Amino acid sequence: MTPHLPLLAALVLSAIALPAAEGWLTDLDEARKVAVREKKAILIDFTGSDWCGFCIKLRDEVFTTKEFKDFAKNYVLVELDYPNKKPQPPEVKARNREIQAKFDVRGFPTVLLMDAQSGDAYGRVSGYSPGSGPKDYLARLSAFVNTPEGREKASAEAKAAAEDRKKRAEHTAKINAAIKQKDFEEVCRLYDELHSGRPGIASINKALASQGIDPANKERALKWADQAIREAAGDEKLVNAFKSIRERIQKGPAKAPGAKPTPSSTNSGS
Repeated sequence: MTPHLPLLAALVLSAIALPAAEGWLTDLDEARKVAVREKKAILIDFTGSDWCGFCIKLRDEVFTTKEFKDFAKNYVLVELDYPNKKPQPPEVKARNREIQAKFDVRGFPTVLLMDAQSGDAYGRVSGYSPGSGPKDYLARLSAFVNTPEGREKASAEAKAAAEDRKKRAEHTAKINAAIKQKDFEEVCRLYDELHSGRPGIASINKALASQGIDPANKERALKWADQAIREAAGDEKLVNAFKSIRERIQKGPAKAPGAKPTPSSTNSGS
């Protein structure tokens, strides 16, 4: 799972919570009965309707389009909501959390394609890039095939992703410990291991960690920020993000960053 830069991480909008759109069910158990009867697969949207900006964008830019409605004729649609403020019956909240845990959904929006008979997922798309529209998103969904082989592949990919998250969490714990001990050399070594093959990401994290460990040593932090900018050359979005971080370092010390890794993309969730 790709981590995210603080300034790029969340597109959180002030929005009124919306009810499930027409044609979308909110009970997965009921949806499975309908899908079995109609011999369709299930498309599940895991969303945060009153706080998740990317979820709202996905809904407005994809789910409301004619292209998606034509695509969705082969599916029973389910919206599972995880709101912050919108009232939700305790039993619905508990059931949705149970389903979220079962499918190891870590970010929003996440869309799963499910086989109605087996209840197994055979496709997953996490996150959404605002402005990308339905063509790209539907192409990603269409790439998944509801066959025994497709479901087995999806299961293997989910297990691999879970194992990767576990390893990253263990690595991050080591980085946190090194930062707490103010062992900058060890922090650098660990970030190099964690972000091997990702130009600029290790270096910008070193800059933030340096600032957190020794705010007075601005020169060291700026050195790593400059290196990150050089390493990210060619990726305009990433370069601009790194320059923004450098400006913050230049202006003065900030709160210690802990070991939160820095991302290379704007999406999630996920």
